[in-house]
Amino acid sequence: LTKIIKESNQMDESALYVRDYLMSFDEEEMIRKLMSGLKKSEIPERKKKHLNEIMDEQYPFFLDPLPNLYFTRDPAAVIGSGVTINKMFQPARRRESLFIELILKHHPRFSSQEIPIWSGREEPFPLEGGDELILNEETVLVGVSERTDARAVERLAESLFSRAPKIKRVLAAEIPETRSFMHLDTVFTMVNFAQFTIHPAIQNQQGELNVYILEKSENGLEITPRRDFKRVIAEVLGVPEVDFIPCGGEDVIVSAREQWNDGANTLAIAPGEVITYDRNHVSNDLLRKAGIKVHEVISSELSRGRGGPRCMTMPITRENLK
Repeated sequence: LTKIIKESNQMDESALYVRDYLMSFDEEEMIRKLMSGLKKSEIPERKKKHLNEIMDEQYPFFLDPLPNLYFTRDPAAVIGSGVTINKMFQPARRRESLFIELILKHHPRFSSQEIPIWSGREEPFPLEGGDELILNEETVLVGVSERTDARAVERLAESLFSRAPKIKRVLAAEIPETRSFMHLDTVFTMVNFAQFTIHPAIQNQQGELNVYILEKSENGLEITPRRDFKRVIAEVLGVPEVDFIPCGGEDVIVSAREQWNDGANTLAIAPGEVITYDRNHVSNDLLRKAGIKVHEVISSELSRGRGGPRCMTMPITRENLK
């Protein structure tokens, strides 16, 4: 509790009032308060001794709400037998991964297990789960994006190569650092063994994209730059070709609109079976024509948070499908 209060930048004398007030609730209600926010008006008996406390009274919260917490993909990601507990890029979201850390340490389902932490929330560089994509048991694809630093990808690769023997390579894909291309999974997701949705605008007219293959070597990391993104994906999957299904199709206006509405943020629940937003008519039609089974969910309110079905899930276990 003290750590959460500290990470909320509330370590002045008011922190004592906050802690005592939160401790007056049972555990479930306390957790609700930590997620939904704690307003200053809820603790009327506290004393304001300093000028900054009096002046700051116009801001309503002691502990800010965590409105993005329903995007459970970002604070953590399971890779193989371990997990990354991520340092979030935006300060407003950093407390989210603290909940994951506490669950792994104290929940009876996990506390008795020795779960490797490939990357912790105290890392110096940001890494977010929306940029982490498991291609197969040997390969992880990570987006270098607005929210994930290239140095974090290198540190993750070093950790995996030293402690996760099944992981042979990490691919780092460089995507534009813009709000609309926030994470890799807003522009590229896996929908089948060799089929992917992609927002065409992340590649140039020749279908090129900067991708770097990180592999273990005697001197540390061996990094091989490539531009032929589609060919690289096919090679690491061990297939002759892969099918890239364009979000919104070939029309640049439709493509941009449906990508903004998370048309590429598909959630694969089985090979060739996905959950999508119902508003992305063109993308969903293209998925069906490519042989993908599509389940549509109502998007009117959910899409306003700027995240799709994949953003709102965090897989804990995966079947080893061949």
